[in-house]
Amino acid sequence: MAVKAELKAALTTAMKARDEVALSALRQALSSIAVAETAGTEAVELSDDAVLAVLAVEVRKHHEAADAFATAGRAERVESERAEAAVLEAYLPAAMNDDELTACIADEIAVAAADGATGMKAMGRVVSAVRAKAGSTADGAKIAAMVKAALSA
Repeated sequence: MAVKAELKAALTTAMKARDEVALSALRQALSSIAVAETAGTEAVELSDDAVLAVLAVEVRKHHEAADAFATAGRAERVESERAEAAVLEAYLPAAMNDDELTACIADEIAVAAADGATGMKAMGRVVSAVRAKAGSTADGAKIAAMVKAALSA
């Protein structure tokens, strides 16, 4: 089943169960998907990868909002944002853990070194290769920080 269809089915289930947290998160995600589909000169149907990328952005927004609420001392909103993020994270593929990312980064640094790119000059090339392997839901900032640390060492 397509990811968008799964989200719509989950929305119906959340409505029937009166699950306000899931309902809010799924409505917001489907709204963002609709906006992405109608952006531009003509409407398009997003592929599953594009839908997952939109979901990853929504999850990141919820985590950033939770961090902002934590800074402001609004614990009830922090819990709400984290719960909505958890609902959407269930539809994302499992992200690489730190050990897998480290191994992937080491492999890509070796490939770049074999082609003559060494040191910080190889950073862009390595980051883009690791992001391609890690998938669209990978945290780019985390990957960049890990690559920078690996190249600096």
